[in-house]
Amino acid sequence: MSSRESQPQPPADDYRVNFFRPRPGYMRQKVFYIWVLLTSWAVFTFGFQLMLSWTSRTPEGEGFITDLSLFGFPFHFWYSGHFLIVWFIVLCFLFNTFIDRLTHIYRPRK
Repeated sequence: MSSRESQPQPPADDYRVNFFRPRPGYMRQKVFYIWVLLTSWAVFTFGFQLMLSWTSRTPEGEGFITDLSLFGFPFHFWYSGHFLIVWFIVLCFLFNTFIDRLTHIYRPRK
């Protein structure tokens, strides 16, 4: 008996979800939006930290970006302490807006 014959076949209404290989339509669009928003979050969060380390002049981390100020605060402090929180809220708003639009397109109310 081969290994193919011993495995049970999934039912026709299979609801398994694979994040890396989503089904076409609603799920594929939703996963695309998730990837885009997660990537933008990672770029803004970790990319800024890399930029800080690449532009530092001294081992203590002083550099071009740490010399800037915005609203009376050092730019790197404002970015990490204020902007990233606002960016996270914007990403949450965008995600909900995109998913609401997808739901309206693929699952309209009767």
